[in-house]
Amino acid sequence: MSQNRRGVGCPSCSPSEPTVHEVLSKGGGRHTVRCTACGHVHKVSAETQQVIERDVIISQDGDSFATTTEVSPEEQIAVGDEFIVDSDAAIMLVRVTGIEVGPEQRAEDASVGDIRTIWTRAIDNVAVSATVNPKEGTGARESTRSFEIQLPGDHEFTVGETVSFGDEEFLIKAIQVRRDAPEYRHGKLEHDGDMVYARDIKRVYGTDQTTSAWSAW
Repeated sequence: MSQNRRGVGCPSCSPSEPTVHEVLSKGGGRHTVRCTACGHVHKVSAETQQVIERDVIISQDGDSFATTTEVSPEEQIAVGDEFIVDSDAAIMLVRVTGIEVGPEQRAEDASVGDIRTIWTRAIDNVAVSATVNPKEGTGARESTRSFEIQLPGDHEFTVGETVSFGDEEFLIKAIQVRRDAPEYRHGKLEHDGDMVYARDIKRVYGTDQTTSAWSAW
């Protein structure tokens, strides 16, 4: 992070987990900071923790770019961990998808001191892939179409629910979960009531529910 930003807990919106704060003023052993998530202004200790810089690759919507982040040398990082990156492009919430500890050497977890590059995926805003079949009796299965939906990462998808996005309306039949989201019991969820956050979805499968006649693209 830049010297004008700090990652600290916010007493208003995130007391137990650090969020990015803007440093408003310094002095007297304490800094006045403002949370970039909720805007709350408060004071924190000016004590600084030793940090080292590590390369980070961020993937978003099929593209990727390189940046850096500062972390404690004593920290342990594992695939699936989430943290905030303050890059030149934007402040982003990312999830670790890979850890490079040497030339062509990957690990599931490692100490920061052993890490060369952290591979991540942006999860605050994501593109969800959807595959939708026509209603039974209204079109051939070959007419199935696929498209992407841009959503906040915490948007919920639930099997058995009908959802609408613009001109698209479909019944969710199944959800394929990403490999970097191990908290789900299966890789593909197909039971009514199964819920997955957009940031954890590889693909949503549904049945068309629009009132217009089906047409193949």
